[in-house]
Amino acid sequence: MSRENANEEGDPGHGGPTNGFRARIVAFFCNWCTYTAADLAGVSRLKHSPHFRIIRVMCSGRVDPQFVLEAFARGADGVLIGGCHPGDCHYMEGNYKCLRRFHLLKRVLGDMGIAAERLRLEWISASEGERVKTVVNELVAQVTALGPLGMPGRFADWDLEMKHLEAAVAGAGGGGEAVAAGPEAARGREEAVIHVG
Repeated sequence: MSRENANEEGDPGHGGPTNGFRARIVAFFCNWCTYTAADLAGVSRLKHSPHFRIIRVMCSGRVDPQFVLEAFARGADGVLIGGCHPGDCHYMEGNYKCLRRFHLLKRVLGDMGIAAERLRLEWISASEGERVKTVVNELVAQVTALGPLGMPGRFADWDLEMKHLEAAVAGAGGGGEAVAAGPEAARGREEAVIHVG
């Protein structure tokens, strides 16, 4: 069972659907299209969820995967990336670069046990204020249904797990003699350490 599925069952350390949970969404918006559309949504007084914060970038191609990982690490429950429609990028191919990074990020997040639904990429032009409202509301509802991600709490759990593993390795003799005895002995030592934790 993945970490994300365990969370949905109400693991108290990491959430799951809880009463009063308000999803925290970080949105990286392209300056030329999606940010302008968000501004249009505001000027048009379109009602959307207030549980997201916009970070303006000059181009969606400027959104480094590290930005997304850092947002999750600092407590975001979901991340939205918005850019110009393909073919309309002010920097020619920035949105294609973003699309390649997005697919890479989906795989990395999956390996970390984070549901793919917590990351979303949308192409929104400057005139699509209504689309910003719709996408934001959909993502907030989706992430709220998933429950809090709780990455800072996960880091504490991972640190504790590492301490247990280090103690198990130290209690098993440190592993130095296993390496000297050959790869078969080292492999047996690793299996023993895994079962101890």
